[in-house]
Amino acid sequence: MTAGGDGSRTRETGGTALAGVAATEYRDQLQRLVQVDPADVARVAAAAGDPVPRTPATATEPAPVPEGRHWGWQVQLYQLRSADSWGIGDYADLARLATGLAALGADVLLVNPLHAETPVAPFTDSPYYPSSRRAVSLASLSITALPEYQAADPDARAAVDALKPASGGLIDRGEVWRAKLAALDLLFPGEAVVQQLLDGRDDQEALRSFAVFCALAEQHGRSWPAWPADLHEPGAHADATADPRRVTLHTWAQIRAREQLRAAQDAALAAGMTIGIVHDLAVGVDPDGADGWALQSLFASGMRIGAPPDEFNQLGQNWGLPAWRPDRLAETGFAPWRSVVETAFTLGGGLRIDHILGLSRLWYVPQDGDAADGTFVSYDTEAMLGAVVDAARAHGGLVIGEDLGTVDPAFRRRLAELGVLGSAVLWFEGTDVGESRRPVDWRSLAAASVSTHDLPTAHGWLQDEQVRIRERTGVLGRPPADEYRAAAAERQALLDLLVAEGLLDPADTGDADRVVDAMYGALVQSPSRIVLAAPGDAVGDLRQPNLPGTVDQYPNWRLPLADGQGQEVSLEAFLAAPGTRRLSRLLDEGLRRAPRQG
Repeated sequence: MTAGGDGSRTRETGGTALAGVAATEYRDQLQRLVQVDPADVARVAAAAGDPVPRTPATATEPAPVPEGRHWGWQVQLYQLRSADSWGIGDYADLARLATGLAALGADVLLVNPLHAETPVAPFTDSPYYPSSRRAVSLASLSITALPEYQAADPDARAAVDALKPASGGLIDRGEVWRAKLAALDLLFPGEAVVQQLLDGRDDQEALRSFAVFCALAEQHGRSWPAWPADLHEPGAHADATADPRRVTLHTWAQIRAREQLRAAQDAALAAGMTIGIVHDLAVGVDPDGADGWALQSLFASGMRIGAPPDEFNQLGQNWGLPAWRPDRLAETGFAPWRSVVETAFTLGGGLRIDHILGLSRLWYVPQDGDAADGTFVSYDTEAMLGAVVDAARAHGGLVIGEDLGTVDPAFRRRLAELGVLGSAVLWFEGTDVGESRRPVDWRSLAAASVSTHDLPTAHGWLQDEQVRIRERTGVLGRPPADEYRAAAAERQALLDLLVAEGLLDPADTGDADRVVDAMYGALVQSPSRIVLAAPGDAVGDLRQPNLPGTVDQYPNWRLPLADGQGQEVSLEAFLAAPGTRRLSRLLDEGLRRAPRQG
């Protein structure tokens, strides 16, 4: 989620002390009071369950906040393919990337969600629509880094190598999945070895639950509601029905994937990063996936989450994600949520929470209705945040909350009290009425960036790519001429700011590289604790990874990193690119930190 958040700042009538309350009214992003249809309130309230007391805010030890200022990169791992990749950036690539960027002085590497997918066609492209947030992606598993591959005899390795997908073109997750599943089948070491790997692990139950789901999905299809009725709930019968070899194989693959992710974090720290890899946490899961099956009793029946109508999305948004039932979640002591958070912290140096406002309240959308036919439901903010802070303290990890859009100042203050950094994006900071846009006036407890995965790259923005591509895909909200005029005005306003702040010479406003450098100079000039660069800005990529409002009209989540001419830039080329080194030097010197040697 990006600018606009869920489109509103709410005032849940009579619900401030309770979780699970359906709002009868709320204030939108323009602070207009919106009354919710009583029928919609009643329908949502019935699905949300019984209201339960919210945990009161108390003085508590906050999550660790790194001393001083630090910089790094925010990447879409799948985009960065190396010579060894099987069609997609993988965990071995992540280790290489972290090591290479640490050598340039980077301290942090924020990656897209690496949650688990359902290993059955059709394969999902979006990392924000996972099968499970308690397991990790097998599509990003490095086959050649597996101990079983490295120990295999030459004939076995040759058979595996022959499965490697051809490189180049759009990322084809179907091709990647088919190749890697076939390779895993060839390299599977057998039940005895897997049992040895399981011995002593405290996550055996979670590993088996996900593996059982995967095995059943391979037998009956990716959507569990379409399975035979006697398999609709997890338990002894489902366990006994699942193919035992496939259950063991998926357990083994999941263990190896977690080992590779942990190895990437270890490589980042060994290379000199002080924070390392920060994992992005998706808002929710595919309701037909592994968590939707295993945790179905904890979700609100017949409801999905999204956003109310606003000036950007006049019909509202349905994100297709199930919503926790606040009362059921409280009954578990928030154990499933703690498991989600714990998984991320054990594998990296921090966690970014997408749409962190969702820990306070979510817009419920009837599954068979329109996005506008919903309302907000309150959550136990302190309990949800408390689980995050507890895990962060236990692991010494950083916490970043994506809090873009209209956010209640009291919520932001509470995040700061708990040591949770907010998000600052150059395109939006200070654009609200009465706010200063000067970088020196930004929040210090924030992670600052020029853009996000849902927004234009710096080079794309300078060339109106965000208007051109939306015109081409038919998702412009007004006539093209109006959009181009608005884009020109926004661009000129930012250029004027950069010139006024002494970051850009007026004679250089037509030089894209110097303008991009000035944009990052603004981040350096801010007090933001973390500053993040994007690979696309280093190599001139015009294309944003995801274009909201599109499905098939745009290759969302399938674009490899590319230069300004659309030619793919490999991981090796990115690390060696002049732009990568230029931006690294700008941030490293700007934040007054001596370069490290790799």
